[in-house]
Amino acid sequence: MNMFSKSVYRVVQSIPAGKTMTYKEVAIAAGSPKAFRAVGNILNKNYNPNIPCHRVIRSDGSSGGYNRGAIKKAQLLAKEKLTI
Repeated sequence: MNMFSKSVYRVVQSIPAGKTMTYKEVAIAAGSPKAFRAVGNILNKNYNPNIPCHRVIRSDGSSGGYNRGAIKKAQLLAKEKLTI
């Protein structure tokens, strides 16, 4: 795993329940402001339940992708009292 991927996972792990960040915000916090598409690709490969990638959304406020499906992402966000 490269350093950028580790940074992305670290940033996403720090998002508290009930909060979200955009892919762009994660990219900025991970040190590569223009790498928001790479953030999506990295998170698409994540199956670690300790990295809450369901809390990362698109800049337009829509949910974006999720490797376990859009319905599961919506359910997880709703469980945290968030609606997208």
